[in-house]
Amino acid sequence: MSVHDVDVLMIGAGPSNLALAVALEECDSPEVAGRAMVLEQYGDVKWQRNLLLPWTRSQVSYLKDLVTLRNPRSRFSFLNFLHENGELDAFVNLGTFNPFRWQLSAYQQWVADTLEHVRVRYQVRAERIQPIRADDAAVLGFVVHLSDGDTIVCRDLVFGGGRDAFVPEVFRGLPTERVIHSTEYGSRVGAATSLARPGGPLRPVVVGGAQSAAEMFMALHQDAPGSSPVMLLRSIALKNYQTSKFVNELFYPSFVDTFFGMSDQVRHKVLNEMHLTNYAGLAPPFLDELYAMIYRQKMLGQPVSSVRGLTEVVGAKVEPVPGGGAEVVLDVRDLRYDSVEQVRCDALFLGTGFDSRMPAMVRQLADTIGLPKVTVNRHYRVDLGADARGALYLQGVNEATHGISDSLISVLAQRSADIVGDIVDRRVADRGAGVDQVSADRALAVRA
Repeated sequence: MSVHDVDVLMIGAGPSNLALAVALEECDSPEVAGRAMVLEQYGDVKWQRNLLLPWTRSQVSYLKDLVTLRNPRSRFSFLNFLHENGELDAFVNLGTFNPFRWQLSAYQQWVADTLEHVRVRYQVRAERIQPIRADDAAVLGFVVHLSDGDTIVCRDLVFGGGRDAFVPEVFRGLPTERVIHSTEYGSRVGAATSLARPGGPLRPVVVGGAQSAAEMFMALHQDAPGSSPVMLLRSIALKNYQTSKFVNELFYPSFVDTFFGMSDQVRHKVLNEMHLTNYAGLAPPFLDELYAMIYRQKMLGQPVSSVRGLTEVVGAKVEPVPGGGAEVVLDVRDLRYDSVEQVRCDALFLGTGFDSRMPAMVRQLADTIGLPKVTVNRHYRVDLGADARGALYLQGVNEATHGISDSLISVLAQRSADIVGDIVDRRVADRGAGVDQVSADRALAVRA
């Protein structure tokens, strides 16, 4: 067990923090990058680790990579990744702006591998975080206790781990082995197939009507051979999300300024309308693939999978079955007729999205600091008080103040520039007292 002192600590090696790491490497203060670290709980970098299906694509242009919209000349661009790996000609010939998801995941691992100054530390989790305070109670930094027993002391902490998976209340009493959230699909679908009744295929039910639910629905035809998945959704039918170029202007990085400057009431109204551009919808080409798959099943007389709209699960329990074993029994309300029927299955696959609250780790840290509410400024920095010399930055969880694009990859490059600019500006402002003195104060506080 050892104690490490860094200047900037980033939790999670996802796109947000990798973009920030690149921005730190390319900023005018390389000494900050040399004292920065990214923590990753897994042994490698994977984008949407458990939905890296071979046919899934990014829903946004590859030009919205980790860096291009901030620095088109950067060596960390997706196009340079293809060039360095001898794949550029083949990708250009593909004629698409939407790479396969596994290809963007490989790009992000390449970026992590080619960082020169920022360190990436794998296979460790942040288990507990405590603020470091000066005598006047101002926050100097943070102590982060890791899963391997080590401790990291930092001045600035950046959370980029995303929101927590959301499991609706109706499913929370079911055995965990029978409930698989989309964030767990790849690592758990194999074990779920063993839940099938002897001699029969798995009977899966997918809950949800957006992209992740539909991807699981499609994948189950291969991962659970012979099954006929049932998909339950509250909306009237599967639908594509809005893709007009007028709507897409709301994903410009410059729109963040506009959104941040709105009143809370107007932000709420705009955010509700913007949800139609991303949530509860599918990419139009994928929607066509799903429809064609079900059409083929019907025409060829195969077991037909079903998509049932206007349904709501109002009850869920496990019951034994004759001869041993058990099954999940769902009480499903048909919203057209306000009638309830039972749907029996072996396993549930939830495409129910993410908890709208701040992630549990952020809420716990806010409680430890004594913050009654987590509020961020335009540069994604949490308000820790005017005298704070340490900082907490949040990435990907600020939709309420920065717009729907904050949880997506559209603004990664510019957001990283905003945060790095704020980090550097704070250090310039502190030079009168000496950055070294801030670090010394932090170290003394930890030893005390």
